[in-house]
Amino acid sequence: MNRKAAFISTLVIPALLVACGKHSGTGKDGNTAENALMEAEAAPAEIVFYTSNGDSEENFNRLYGEPLRKKFPQYTIKYILSGAGGQTLDTLLASKTRFDVFMQGPGFFESQAFPAGIQFDMSGLIRTHKIDLNRLDKASVDYVTQSSGNGKLYFLPVQLEGMVLYYNKSLFDKFGVSYPVDSMTWDQMLEKAKLLTRKENGVQYFGFGTNSSTIQGMNPLSIPMADIATDTPTINRDERWRTFYDYFYDRPNKIPGYLDGAKAINGIPTREMFVNDQTVAMFAYQSGLINVWEEQLKGLDWDMAALPEFPNQRGVGSMANPKLFGITSMAENKDAAMIAIRYLLSDEHQQFLARKGYTPILTSDAVTRQLGQDSIYKDRNWQSLVYREFAPLALRPAYYSQLNAIYQKHFKAASLGQTDLNTALRAAEEEAVKAIAEFKRK
Repeated sequence: MNRKAAFISTLVIPALLVACGKHSGTGKDGNTAENALMEAEAAPAEIVFYTSNGDSEENFNRLYGEPLRKKFPQYTIKYILSGAGGQTLDTLLASKTRFDVFMQGPGFFESQAFPAGIQFDMSGLIRTHKIDLNRLDKASVDYVTQSSGNGKLYFLPVQLEGMVLYYNKSLFDKFGVSYPVDSMTWDQMLEKAKLLTRKENGVQYFGFGTNSSTIQGMNPLSIPMADIATDTPTINRDERWRTFYDYFYDRPNKIPGYLDGAKAINGIPTREMFVNDQTVAMFAYQSGLINVWEEQLKGLDWDMAALPEFPNQRGVGSMANPKLFGITSMAENKDAAMIAIRYLLSDEHQQFLARKGYTPILTSDAVTRQLGQDSIYKDRNWQSLVYREFAPLALRPAYYSQLNAIYQKHFKAASLGQTDLNTALRAAEEEAVKAIAEFKRK
């Protein structure tokens, strides 16, 4: 498995587009290809989808299953629920249970599909079905080409999730502070946080909070957890981690009252404190919270702004967390599976997702301006989700989750004054090396 060639994306996409031009549907060969595709689309087929991330059948049907059944009544769309009746990836493979499309997130797709040998190079189908990758979010497509390697394309991104800055309007009004705006830098955000961090009537208010695991994994600096080529943790080798710690731990801690408050809760302010307790004024988190916590957010007078930018990274937000769909090597009807994915990437379906409040993979204004229009929170600043470009997506190793937890633990210890940063970085590196070695022994 070669996942090292970061330059491949500059070669693959033009090649694919040139190839698409060769199958334009004109002339005898073109007409033959068009007719074959029309026949494949019209013929009955069964397409089985599977994910190991525990996504419910209800959610799958709402976002993908029902739209596909409506568009292609000749197709039987099935979904294997992960964990139901012991249906894990291992048991499915052992029983030779077929599934045609594997859905997962970055890193998790590769760490599960590649060792099992169920990945399938979709580049030929992408050419045949004329999928223009230039219409998709560039950072996500670059990730596909880099992770697949050797000019292959094992999966395609279908939708995105980035990070935004949620804020409690009531706290801003209470303390007389102007609301956040999309164009803010992290330094400007922290200046607002200073005005909102205070203790009143025994209640500690925090100007800013985030989920440490999320901000690490989707960090705007595109820092990888490890060098995949050498299986080496980056925590004590990549100087960008010090910048990360400075902005997300050290600078907030220097705000008067913040560190004492953090010590009292043994960590940084949480999502629950923002939504339920309403003691956090600004909270950086995934945009998907709007759909996951739709009911909980009803009790909060909130809005959102684009995730702030670093001074040397103008116009760049967080890394995205794309949802990846890959046709498997065991797929019974690969053309039908590709037709389904092609529809999920169409303007029609991408607008459907956008209107429900999910960040589309298509970057056209015609699609993105539909964001949130069917949400009960239609009046919120939905364009903040796409105000900035997504940061380049760092490759994720199979042991990504283990390293993320280790880094999080040691950053927390340093931020609470339980150790110094240099010691924390060395300790995190040592623990990460052991975790990688243990993972590889399995």
